[in-house]
Amino acid sequence: MNISQSKTTKRNRPPEKSVRFPVAIHAKLLKIAEKLGRSQAEVFVQMVEYFHRTAKDPADIGDELLKKTFIKNHDTYIRFIRAQEEKILIPVKTEVDRMVASQIKIIDSFNNHVLKANRDILSGQAQNSAETESLLKILMEKLDTKESLKLKFLYILNYYSKSSLNVSSKDKEALLQEARQQINKL
Repeated sequence: MNISQSKTTKRNRPPEKSVRFPVAIHAKLLKIAEKLGRSQAEVFVQMVEYFHRTAKDPADIGDELLKKTFIKNHDTYIRFIRAQEEKILIPVKTEVDRMVASQIKIIDSFNNHVLKANRDILSGQAQNSAETESLLKILMEKLDTKESLKLKFLYILNYYSKSSLNVSSKDKEALLQEARQQINKL
């Protein structure tokens, strides 16, 4: 670097001051600067700016101002949550509980009616089934099979034909009347 350049750079920079501090503090400052990847001067300037902007006391390690701010914000959030709880959550929960209870009553009532109707239908079906079965038995007893009817009719017809050969016309009429009665009984 030549001399003219160094004079120019010194003219453009703001005036600087030096600060004396113990060597142990210098080692800490050096570690901080290395960790942040900045020069010691940059870190020092940024620390001063930080304390200036935040109005924090560097001697206050517990950071009482920060704690007070957190407590204030926490209290604000708690008040907001309680207000929302009273205005929205509790009424919504009350209405939902009421609606659930109403739905349970409706379901119970519906189930009771449906179960009763199903029981009535089943008992009616069982009764109808028993009645139908007894009617079918009666019908089966009353009705003869086709073959049985043919046999009975043939018997009546044969009886009539044999009897009508040697009988007068007056007796034939009585015999025909009797054959008709036998057929009607089938």
